[in-house]
Amino acid sequence: MLFLGLYLVALGVGGIKGSLPPHGAEQFNEASPQGRKQRSTFFNYFVFCLSCGALIAVTLVVWIEDNKGWEWGFGISTIAILLSIPIFLAGSSFYRNKIPSGSPLTTICKVLVAALINACTCKSPSNAIVNMSTSPSYPAETGKEVEEGTDKATEFNPQPPTESLKFLNRALVNKPVHPVLECTVQQVEEVKIVIKILPIFGCTIMLNCCLAQLSTFSVQQAATMNTKVRSMKVPPASLPVFPVLFIMILAPVYDHVIIPFARKVTKSEMGITHLQRIGIGLVLSIIAMAVAALVEIKRKRVATDSGLLDSASPLPITFFWIALQYLFLGSADLFTLAGLLEFFFTEAPTSMRSLATSLSFASLAMGYYLSTVIVSIVNDVTDHSGNKPWLSGSTINHYHLEKFYWLLCVLSALNFLHYLFWAIPYKYRSTRANE
Repeated sequence: MLFLGLYLVALGVGGIKGSLPPHGAEQFNEASPQGRKQRSTFFNYFVFCLSCGALIAVTLVVWIEDNKGWEWGFGISTIAILLSIPIFLAGSSFYRNKIPSGSPLTTICKVLVAALINACTCKSPSNAIVNMSTSPSYPAETGKEVEEGTDKATEFNPQPPTESLKFLNRALVNKPVHPVLECTVQQVEEVKIVIKILPIFGCTIMLNCCLAQLSTFSVQQAATMNTKVRSMKVPPASLPVFPVLFIMILAPVYDHVIIPFARKVTKSEMGITHLQRIGIGLVLSIIAMAVAALVEIKRKRVATDSGLLDSASPLPITFFWIALQYLFLGSADLFTLAGLLEFFFTEAPTSMRSLATSLSFASLAMGYYLSTVIVSIVNDVTDHSGNKPWLSGSTINHYHLEKFYWLLCVLSALNFLHYLFWAIPYKYRSTRANE
């Protein structure tokens, strides 16, 4: 029953986090500069609200679970979710809802399969030439639709396919193998856009791998330290309150101070582009891992000098040292998550925005899985090298955690270089449209 409940929670959270960002962003008029600025603010405060919920979870709910029992914690969470449903439905009459147009996964699979089959079956290049007449005819677009700035221009005015990712152009043939595999130019171009943003998505997985340390080794480190604040003892499980607080403080500062200043300096609408924002987050994750390694060196030095390497007694060093790595990782999470959500929303085709924004949270899940894989690989490699495994021992004081953090720092730096390889030549949709 417990695992069934956890799976249902994961299913529900996945649905909410995948649908809520695009639904909220679609409430703003993206045809006007003011609407786009408000949309950017929405993504900032979406992350801010996630942090508010996390703050309640790691303080109030954790305290209730420690003092009253886990059933109280689950019960309060259930009641909160139930109360959110009528609140959300109360605004139904004011929402701008997008009419469903089918699964984007179906379009992606159809284009990929059609391109692959046609590449194998077409005997001559002439068979792969696009026949524009096979694309359905659309009515002419009105001036009002142009002002709305939607993707209807490409939907109603088919154009020849672009030269990028030419392999996918093979999905456009005079006579497809099966009517189901008949593709339009618009569908092919939409799949191309999704494929182009996938490398950016892949570069954020390493950041989330670093974030995984906040709820694993960082908590274990803090458990060996002095967690008292005056007369109150802070549970190590509540330590994630630090990045949450940093995000809650930084989000308004970023939106009301940093961005307006950047707009004045750059004289651009965004101030800081989406890819620049993601890059800043990746740089902060590198700094965070370096800081984490230095803090661990200091913690182990205190343990050695105090003769408490094998003792369960708290070390004479405050757990606030751990807050330094939380500060940088929390800031990195804000920059990257909000930037990634807005990047996927603005770059993805209208019909695929929910799918694209969901990639942000898929990156989070993959980062946590990657963390587990790296830990296993590190232990196996260091064990077979004749030395003691880095992440094994009677207590965390015997781990070589500082070496593991340095490894993550190096991997994050290499990941940032990989990110620059894709981000620097990337052209935003607005730029490609103007060309």
